Amino acid sequence: MREIRYIQAINEALREEMRRDPRVFVLGEDIRQGAFGQTKGLVQEFGETRVLDTPISENGFCGAAVGAAMNGLRPVVELMLSSFAYLAMEQILMEGARMEGRYTFGSQIQVPVTFRFLTGASGHNGPQHSDQPYPMFMNNPGLKIVLPSTPFDMKGLLKQAIRDNDPVLVLESINLLGKQGSVPEGDYTVPFGQATLRKEGTDVTVVALLHLVDAALEAAQILEQEGVSVEVIDPRTLVPLDRRTILDSVAKTGRLVIADDSHRTCGAAAEIAAGVADEGFGFLKAPIKRVTRLDVPIPYSEPLEKYVLPNKDRICQAVRDTLR
Repeated sequence: MREIRYIQAINEALREEMRRDPRVFVLGEDIRQGAFGQTKGLVQEFGETRVLDTPISENGFCGAAVGAAMNGLRPVVELMLSSFAYLAMEQILMEGARMEGRYTFGSQIQVPVTFRFLTGASGHNGPQHSDQPYPMFMNNPGLKIVLPSTPFDMKGLLKQAIRDNDPVLVLESINLLGKQGSVPEGDYTVPFGQATLRKEGTDVTVVALLHLVDAALEAAQILEQEGVSVEVIDPRTLVPLDRRTILDSVAKTGRLVIADDSHRTCGAAAEIAAGVADEGFGFLKAPIKRVTRLDVPIPYSEPLEKYVLPNKDRICQAVRDTLR
């Protein structure tokens, strides 16, 4: 095990999978230069035929990737920022997800394409570059959705995504790019649909997504000083979602807080809350609480941005509210 950054874990996963399988190639805007660092150095090792700079046409190169996947290759598409995925919705959803082979072609073809993009609000980038679109994609069957919160999970889940035979969205948190963590040097993958317990507790369950896992762990330390024991669960993937681990935890604690950096209305937190209310209502000692973005576009103003976004203080308050 060694300590590497989240962004290095992305680069290692891409490099190792490209070495392992000659069908894997990467494409997107400015990826030969590695604008954010995830694809830095790949063109020097693998050449221009497997590291493809594309025109600024998300709909075009996402469609090309879906077609390549249907013909036996394993493309990894970099969309840079999550808001750029909106420009390619037809290809990601109508072609990628809808063409997923079991339903459209009777399992005669597969669509092993991976879409990667940075997501989240950081540094007052305003409403155009601060989105968390994963709830929208959750509502479209055929896609798998991956939310790594540590360098270990980032590398293992991305490698699993590239090897998967279905379309996969890998959301890379802009708030976590510099995060350090332990990652083994050998080959490994992290399976989809298996949540992980980040901290054990007995009083309240907190399910947290992406960078809010760290905020939940900080909140748990604060609340421990108040005599409150918080259990923190990281789902790792939204589709498939490990409902069993969440329900088992709620059965133990009787309370649930969900920390989700998407908007409150129709967000991932709403879906997780609905699932627990549907299958585990009898376990609950208090109403479920959601800690989310406010239902407004993300402001350019840095103080207003902080006000709109969920954080550890709001998680602490939600936990306290469930205990009243």
